[in-house]
Order: sequence, then C-alpha cells, then structure tokens
Amino acid sequence: MPYDPSAFPPFAVTVDLVVLTVRSHALCTLVVRRGEEPFQGRWALPGGFVRDDEDLGAAAARELAEETGLRAHDPSAPSPDNGAHLEQLATYGAPGRDPRMRVVSVAHLALAPDLPAPRPGGDANSVRWAPVEKLLDQAWATDPGSPDALAFDHAQILSDGVERARSKIEYSSLATAFCPPEFTVGELRRVYEAVWGVTLDPRNFHRKVTGTPGFLVPTGGTTTRQGGRPAQLFRAGGATLLNPPMLRPEV
Repeated sequence: MPYDPSAFPPFAVTVDLVVLTVRSHALCTLVVRRGEEPFQGRWALPGGFVRDDEDLGAAAARELAEETGLRAHDPSAPSPDNGAHLEQLATYGAPGRDPRMRVVSVAHLALAPDLPAPRPGGDANSVRWAPVEKLLDQAWATDPGSPDALAFDHAQILSDGVERARSKIEYSSLATAFCPPEFTVGELRRVYEAVWGVTLDPRNFHRKVTGTPGFLVPTGGTTTRQGGRPAQLFRAGGATLLNPPMLRPEV
C-alpha cells in the first residue's frame, strides 16, 4: 500500500509556559484570557503551536518573548543579566486534552525577577499576573468545566511547574534567577519565602546562604533600597548545586 498522509489523524505539538516571578512578595504566574475557542473567555497559560521551521526550545523562547518581552537566558553569554531562566518541564499528551485534535504539549518553566505588567497578544484578549496560591486553590476547587477553572489541563501543568521551582531552589542556585543581577540577602530570602510559602528566620537564613560555598559572591557595594541601614550586595556565584542544600521547612 502506498503511503497516504491523509489516512492519519491530525496531530499537533504545542509549547506551554509556566512563567514565574515574585511580585509584592508573592509567587505569581502569567495567565492569559483566551480570545478564541476552544475555552474562549477562560484563563490559560501562555503558549502556542510549534512552527514547522523551529524546534521546541526555539518555540518556547519565541512564546516567552511574545508574551513577556523577555529573551531566554544564554548560558554561554558572560553577562549575568542576559535573559530569563527557561527549561523544559514535562510533556502532556492525554487524549482529549485539546478538543480540536490530538495535541501534545511540551511545557517549559521560565523564571525571572519582578516583571512589569504584561501586554496581551496573539489570541489573548487580556493578560495578568496571578498569585500562584490563589490561582491553584481556585483551579482545584472548581469543576473542570467551570468558567473559573483554567483551560485545558493547565492547572496540572502549573502545579507541576510550581513544584519544580520549589524543589529546585532547595539544591540548586535557581533562586537567584528571581533576583536582579545584584541583590541583598534579604531580597533572596523573600524569594525563598514567596516560592515556598513560608516565613524564614533572617539570621539563620543569612548564615546558611553566605556559608554555602559558591552560592553568593559579595560585590563590594551596598544599598538602602529596602530601607534602614545599608545592606551588602551580592551576585550569584558559580555554584549550580548547593552543598549543603537549602531544605524547605516542613509546614
């Protein structure tokens, strides 16, 4: 039998983005209100179809730029301020997750410092930063068919992305991706508190992070942007894995 492409069902690949940042001391994610069917009017994670001429990483970086104006971090670039951290999260391909056709989504996690108010684009008629805790509480407490629930399977994708971030800042230096190039220990502590949803002892935290080899490097400068006495400024060190790890407290 000759090969007939039309004999096969339509199949598509998309990328979805869990974009996390810390705003007003709360872990927030970017959500868009869909302007088209399916799930018109529902909130969803940003994302889109992978184009014929791009690989998955390029598609995720393009969507990140379109939705936030950020470029993905280039590990080969020397500057510490050269884009947002972007990594592949997981693949989601349950039949029926998209009513249009069989769609497999390769979700990506993006982390960046405090980001400005986003601008809608593509098929989104509005876009906002939403506190993760409130969004997930609402998503899991609502029937999947409710207008208040996230579209597609995005509640699960968001939950997985948040847990990835929470676990990775335990054993890696990823928490510094939420900080500006130069930051104080207090600013870094507030990142951990926002991502983990806990309150940490300032003195104990300061001792741990400054005593972890390769985690932080003093810049020699100070700042008063948090008020009070001048605080020492640091930048991310060269360590990617923390030894000992920063274990999250049991809650």
